[in-house]
Amino acid sequence: MASSSHALLLLLLLLPIVIPPLLHAQLAAACYSRIFCFGDSISDTGNFVSSAGGDWFDSDERCPYGETYFGRPSGRFTNGRVIVDFIAQAFGLPFLTAYLEGQCGEDFRHGANFAVMGATALDNSFFAAKGMNVTWTDYSLGVQIQWFMQLLPLLSPGSSDYNNIMSTSLFIVGEIGGNDYNHPLLDGSTSFDEVLTFVPPVIHYIISTITDLIKLGAKTFLVPGNFPIGCVPLYLKKFQSQNEEDYDPQTGCIKWLNEFAEYHNKLLAEELDNLKKLYPNVTIIYADYYEAVIRIFRDPNQFGLKAPLQSCCGTPASSVCVDPSSYGSWDGMHPTEAVYNVVADGVLHGPYAIPYLANTCPGNNIIGVNVNSLQYVSM
Repeated sequence: MASSSHALLLLLLLLPIVIPPLLHAQLAAACYSRIFCFGDSISDTGNFVSSAGGDWFDSDERCPYGETYFGRPSGRFTNGRVIVDFIAQAFGLPFLTAYLEGQCGEDFRHGANFAVMGATALDNSFFAAKGMNVTWTDYSLGVQIQWFMQLLPLLSPGSSDYNNIMSTSLFIVGEIGGNDYNHPLLDGSTSFDEVLTFVPPVIHYIISTITDLIKLGAKTFLVPGNFPIGCVPLYLKKFQSQNEEDYDPQTGCIKWLNEFAEYHNKLLAEELDNLKKLYPNVTIIYADYYEAVIRIFRDPNQFGLKAPLQSCCGTPASSVCVDPSSYGSWDGMHPTEAVYNVVADGVLHGPYAIPYLANTCPGNNIIGVNVNSLQYVSM
């Protein structure tokens, strides 16, 4: 009997060494019960296409979206997965259902994605009051939060106590705010000096939204900053200059546009620090998307990029490239899956999030997961 007990003890001691990868995925799935994501095209996985009509990607003038990973358009504005996809996979969860594509609470048992291409942080009335011609649909952060509030009762039918859902979920708030600047800057309707004044109200609204979610019981947030927009091909074309001083000699990106993105990020990080002091029992992670991406442009060869500032397709002078993984941009505005992969890894395992997202797992962690080898987990 004693020898049997010793054998069982030895087996239990050895288990952590021989756990198969599938069990690791199951353990990781217990980390967060759900992920809720708010944002724009950087995170959209189908909401815009659902609202605009499923044939939006079918036009011959458009890039073959989704070709690399899905083999078809998937509602994502890139050739494969976006950052939230990599994060969901790392935690052993399936891809999030886009809110406008779900039919019932069961569709959202792992969370929901509320992000919409073109979405702003501020609602359309803000821009209309500035005299701007608002041509985009109002799927602002406020609208996305309303969707979330409509979804909550479906996730906990017959109960008004949502604390368990809120406290065990990961909330990704952003990237959001970029389009509050993209719309006026790219259509030329507003001076750059006036767009600068949009930053404080954008940051205020993001912080206010997070505060409201905290009061509902949310405990863990990932809040990304803005990308280095001075490296975006569409901006490089729109604001091309003969003045060499306008460009960063190391990256070829437009300096003043990147400085603007840094200004947004600085204010956001400062306000998040203030929020951490007010709510010390809440984990609020600032995800430094800017630094995660700018390092790619500083040393593209390290990441296998041969054309970091060029788009694979979508611009008048480009045809669909053979190898999207060697390009920094997919369609002139949105990064390729290869870039999103680098960003996701930097947020999950560092150094572009403090604490690293993988370290926030309640009771488990996913350190050591190879993001590049992750496979789609079917629902």
